[in-house]
Amino acid sequence: MLNYIWAGLIVFSLAFALVTDVTELVQDRFPNESAVPAAVTFPQGYDADARRQPVRVTFDDETYRSRFPEDSPDSLASAYDGTLVQTRDGRQIRLEAGALPEPLATIRSFQADEDGDPLRARIDGSPRFASGPVAVDLRFEPVRFRKMNDIAQAALTFAETGASLALGFIGILGLMLGLVKIGEEAGLVQALARFVQPVLSPLFPGVPKDHPALANVTLNLLANVFGLGNAATPLGIKAMEDLQELNPKKETATDDMVMLLAMNTSSVQLVPPSLLVAIMGLQINQLFFSITLATLFSSIAGILGAYGLSRLRRFRRSNPMLQKDDA
Repeated sequence: MLNYIWAGLIVFSLAFALVTDVTELVQDRFPNESAVPAAVTFPQGYDADARRQPVRVTFDDETYRSRFPEDSPDSLASAYDGTLVQTRDGRQIRLEAGALPEPLATIRSFQADEDGDPLRARIDGSPRFASGPVAVDLRFEPVRFRKMNDIAQAALTFAETGASLALGFIGILGLMLGLVKIGEEAGLVQALARFVQPVLSPLFPGVPKDHPALANVTLNLLANVFGLGNAATPLGIKAMEDLQELNPKKETATDDMVMLLAMNTSSVQLVPPSLLVAIMGLQINQLFFSITLATLFSSIAGILGAYGLSRLRRFRRSNPMLQKDDA
């Protein structure tokens, strides 16, 4: 069922993006085929031999609004700072990425590789520049299938991120499972399980006494409490595997498995995550009280939600542990 939901969301997002892109093309929202008139002045005077020189670009309010009736702002700035670039291939205006009006701001974001990149526009013809204002026609790069390009770029970016996380996760998984194995051989895990059993046993009634699943649940929750981040994930996976061994019906989660998932999702945490500490430094102390309150209420809500739903007749009927007892 979850696969169908994800597939439906992907199809819906692609359909929405395609409809949006086609609508923009039909309405001619961006100047893909026509030039935009403007006036150029040179604050430091025009130098025909200079490859780069600062300019000020002005758009006529009435002309601009008639060309872009839906996107144009209430008022345009008196002028926009830019740079004139002269090469053998022609002349180009590069407007700074500041407060550009729409839809020029959207065009800049579509063609820019980085946030601070300027908006590039080719100058049609060969106007004769002088110190005073010179009328020019600016032709911007065409904007087509903007949403589809965003989806494709996001897919590639997150695919790279997923691969990086997976490679980093392998090392953490091996280290933590190795430490757990050493703790099991040394008897530390069993001792820890006996210590916390009076606290966790009411939350996980389906786990037998002295079962290793309770120890791994404890280690997983402690890793979350102390903000170990990804280090808690392999412990949670191992705890869920141990709970699955106690599950007589492998296709359906038991109440204990649901409780573990609820407690992990609710973020049982007192110490700020290590990544957040690295970013904020000592300023993280300002968030300690907020983190404590948030994790307290979210944990209570998660535990009560999982326990309350398990009491409902509809969910009790599907509980594999109760079905085993009835059999």
